[in-house]
Amino acid sequence: MSQRLRVIGNYLSPYVRKVLVCLELKGLEYEIDPIAPFVGNDEFTRLSPLRRIPVLVDGELVLSDSSVICQYLEDRQSTPAVYPRDIADRARARWLEEYADTRLADGLIWRLFHQLAIKRHIFGEAPNEAVVQHAREVEIPAALDYLEKQLPDDGFVFGTLSIADISLASFFRTASFVRYAIDAERWPLMAALVAQVQALPVFQKLARFEDCMLRLPLAEQRGALLSAGAPLTSDTLGTSAPRPGPPRAS
Repeated sequence: MSQRLRVIGNYLSPYVRKVLVCLELKGLEYEIDPIAPFVGNDEFTRLSPLRRIPVLVDGELVLSDSSVICQYLEDRQSTPAVYPRDIADRARARWLEEYADTRLADGLIWRLFHQLAIKRHIFGEAPNEAVVQHAREVEIPAALDYLEKQLPDDGFVFGTLSIADISLASFFRTASFVRYAIDAERWPLMAALVAQVQALPVFQKLARFEDCMLRLPLAEQRGALLSAGAPLTSDTLGTSAPRPGPPRAS
């Protein structure tokens, strides 16, 4: 019997969610060590030199970038495919994935979620309201203006579910934890796409785990996930106190 894949990273992370969706869609068995951002011991640093999540461990192979991991999973098991078959569409899907990982992340995660959730609940610091306001009024709307022009009139970006849809929906799911929602009147295509993807059974399955740990203290999250039936590792690389490092997930 082959060894299960191991994922290191928190359910609330959009980067981790993207990887978990791919694993679930492909039916690959895995276990997860759901350590919070900025929390990891010296072994975590060895596995992820930049101290970023997610990390995938497959036997002796260790990967620590969500896009690299998702492409590896596609190469490891090609069906069902999460990258379009057409090479031009595949390139565009990778671009939209990259846009989500960088441009969307800047506004939704590092300006909004980081200020309102990570700083407050991990580091015990007050958010910078000016940063939050700029994200809501300038950065996120600019990203949505661009994305609205990239979408078809209905359905998934490339007709069937792909890494592009998964990536975009993953970031807005995390943003919803700090009560951000897309204005459907201003960006109707993006709002419809995100709603469609987040309604899929795979997203709903992960949402149950996310909801059970949301807003719990770090010390209680693992127990809540275990009670909810999450496929947790028997041990953890988490620590009781945050260790700020290079601050971005991947």
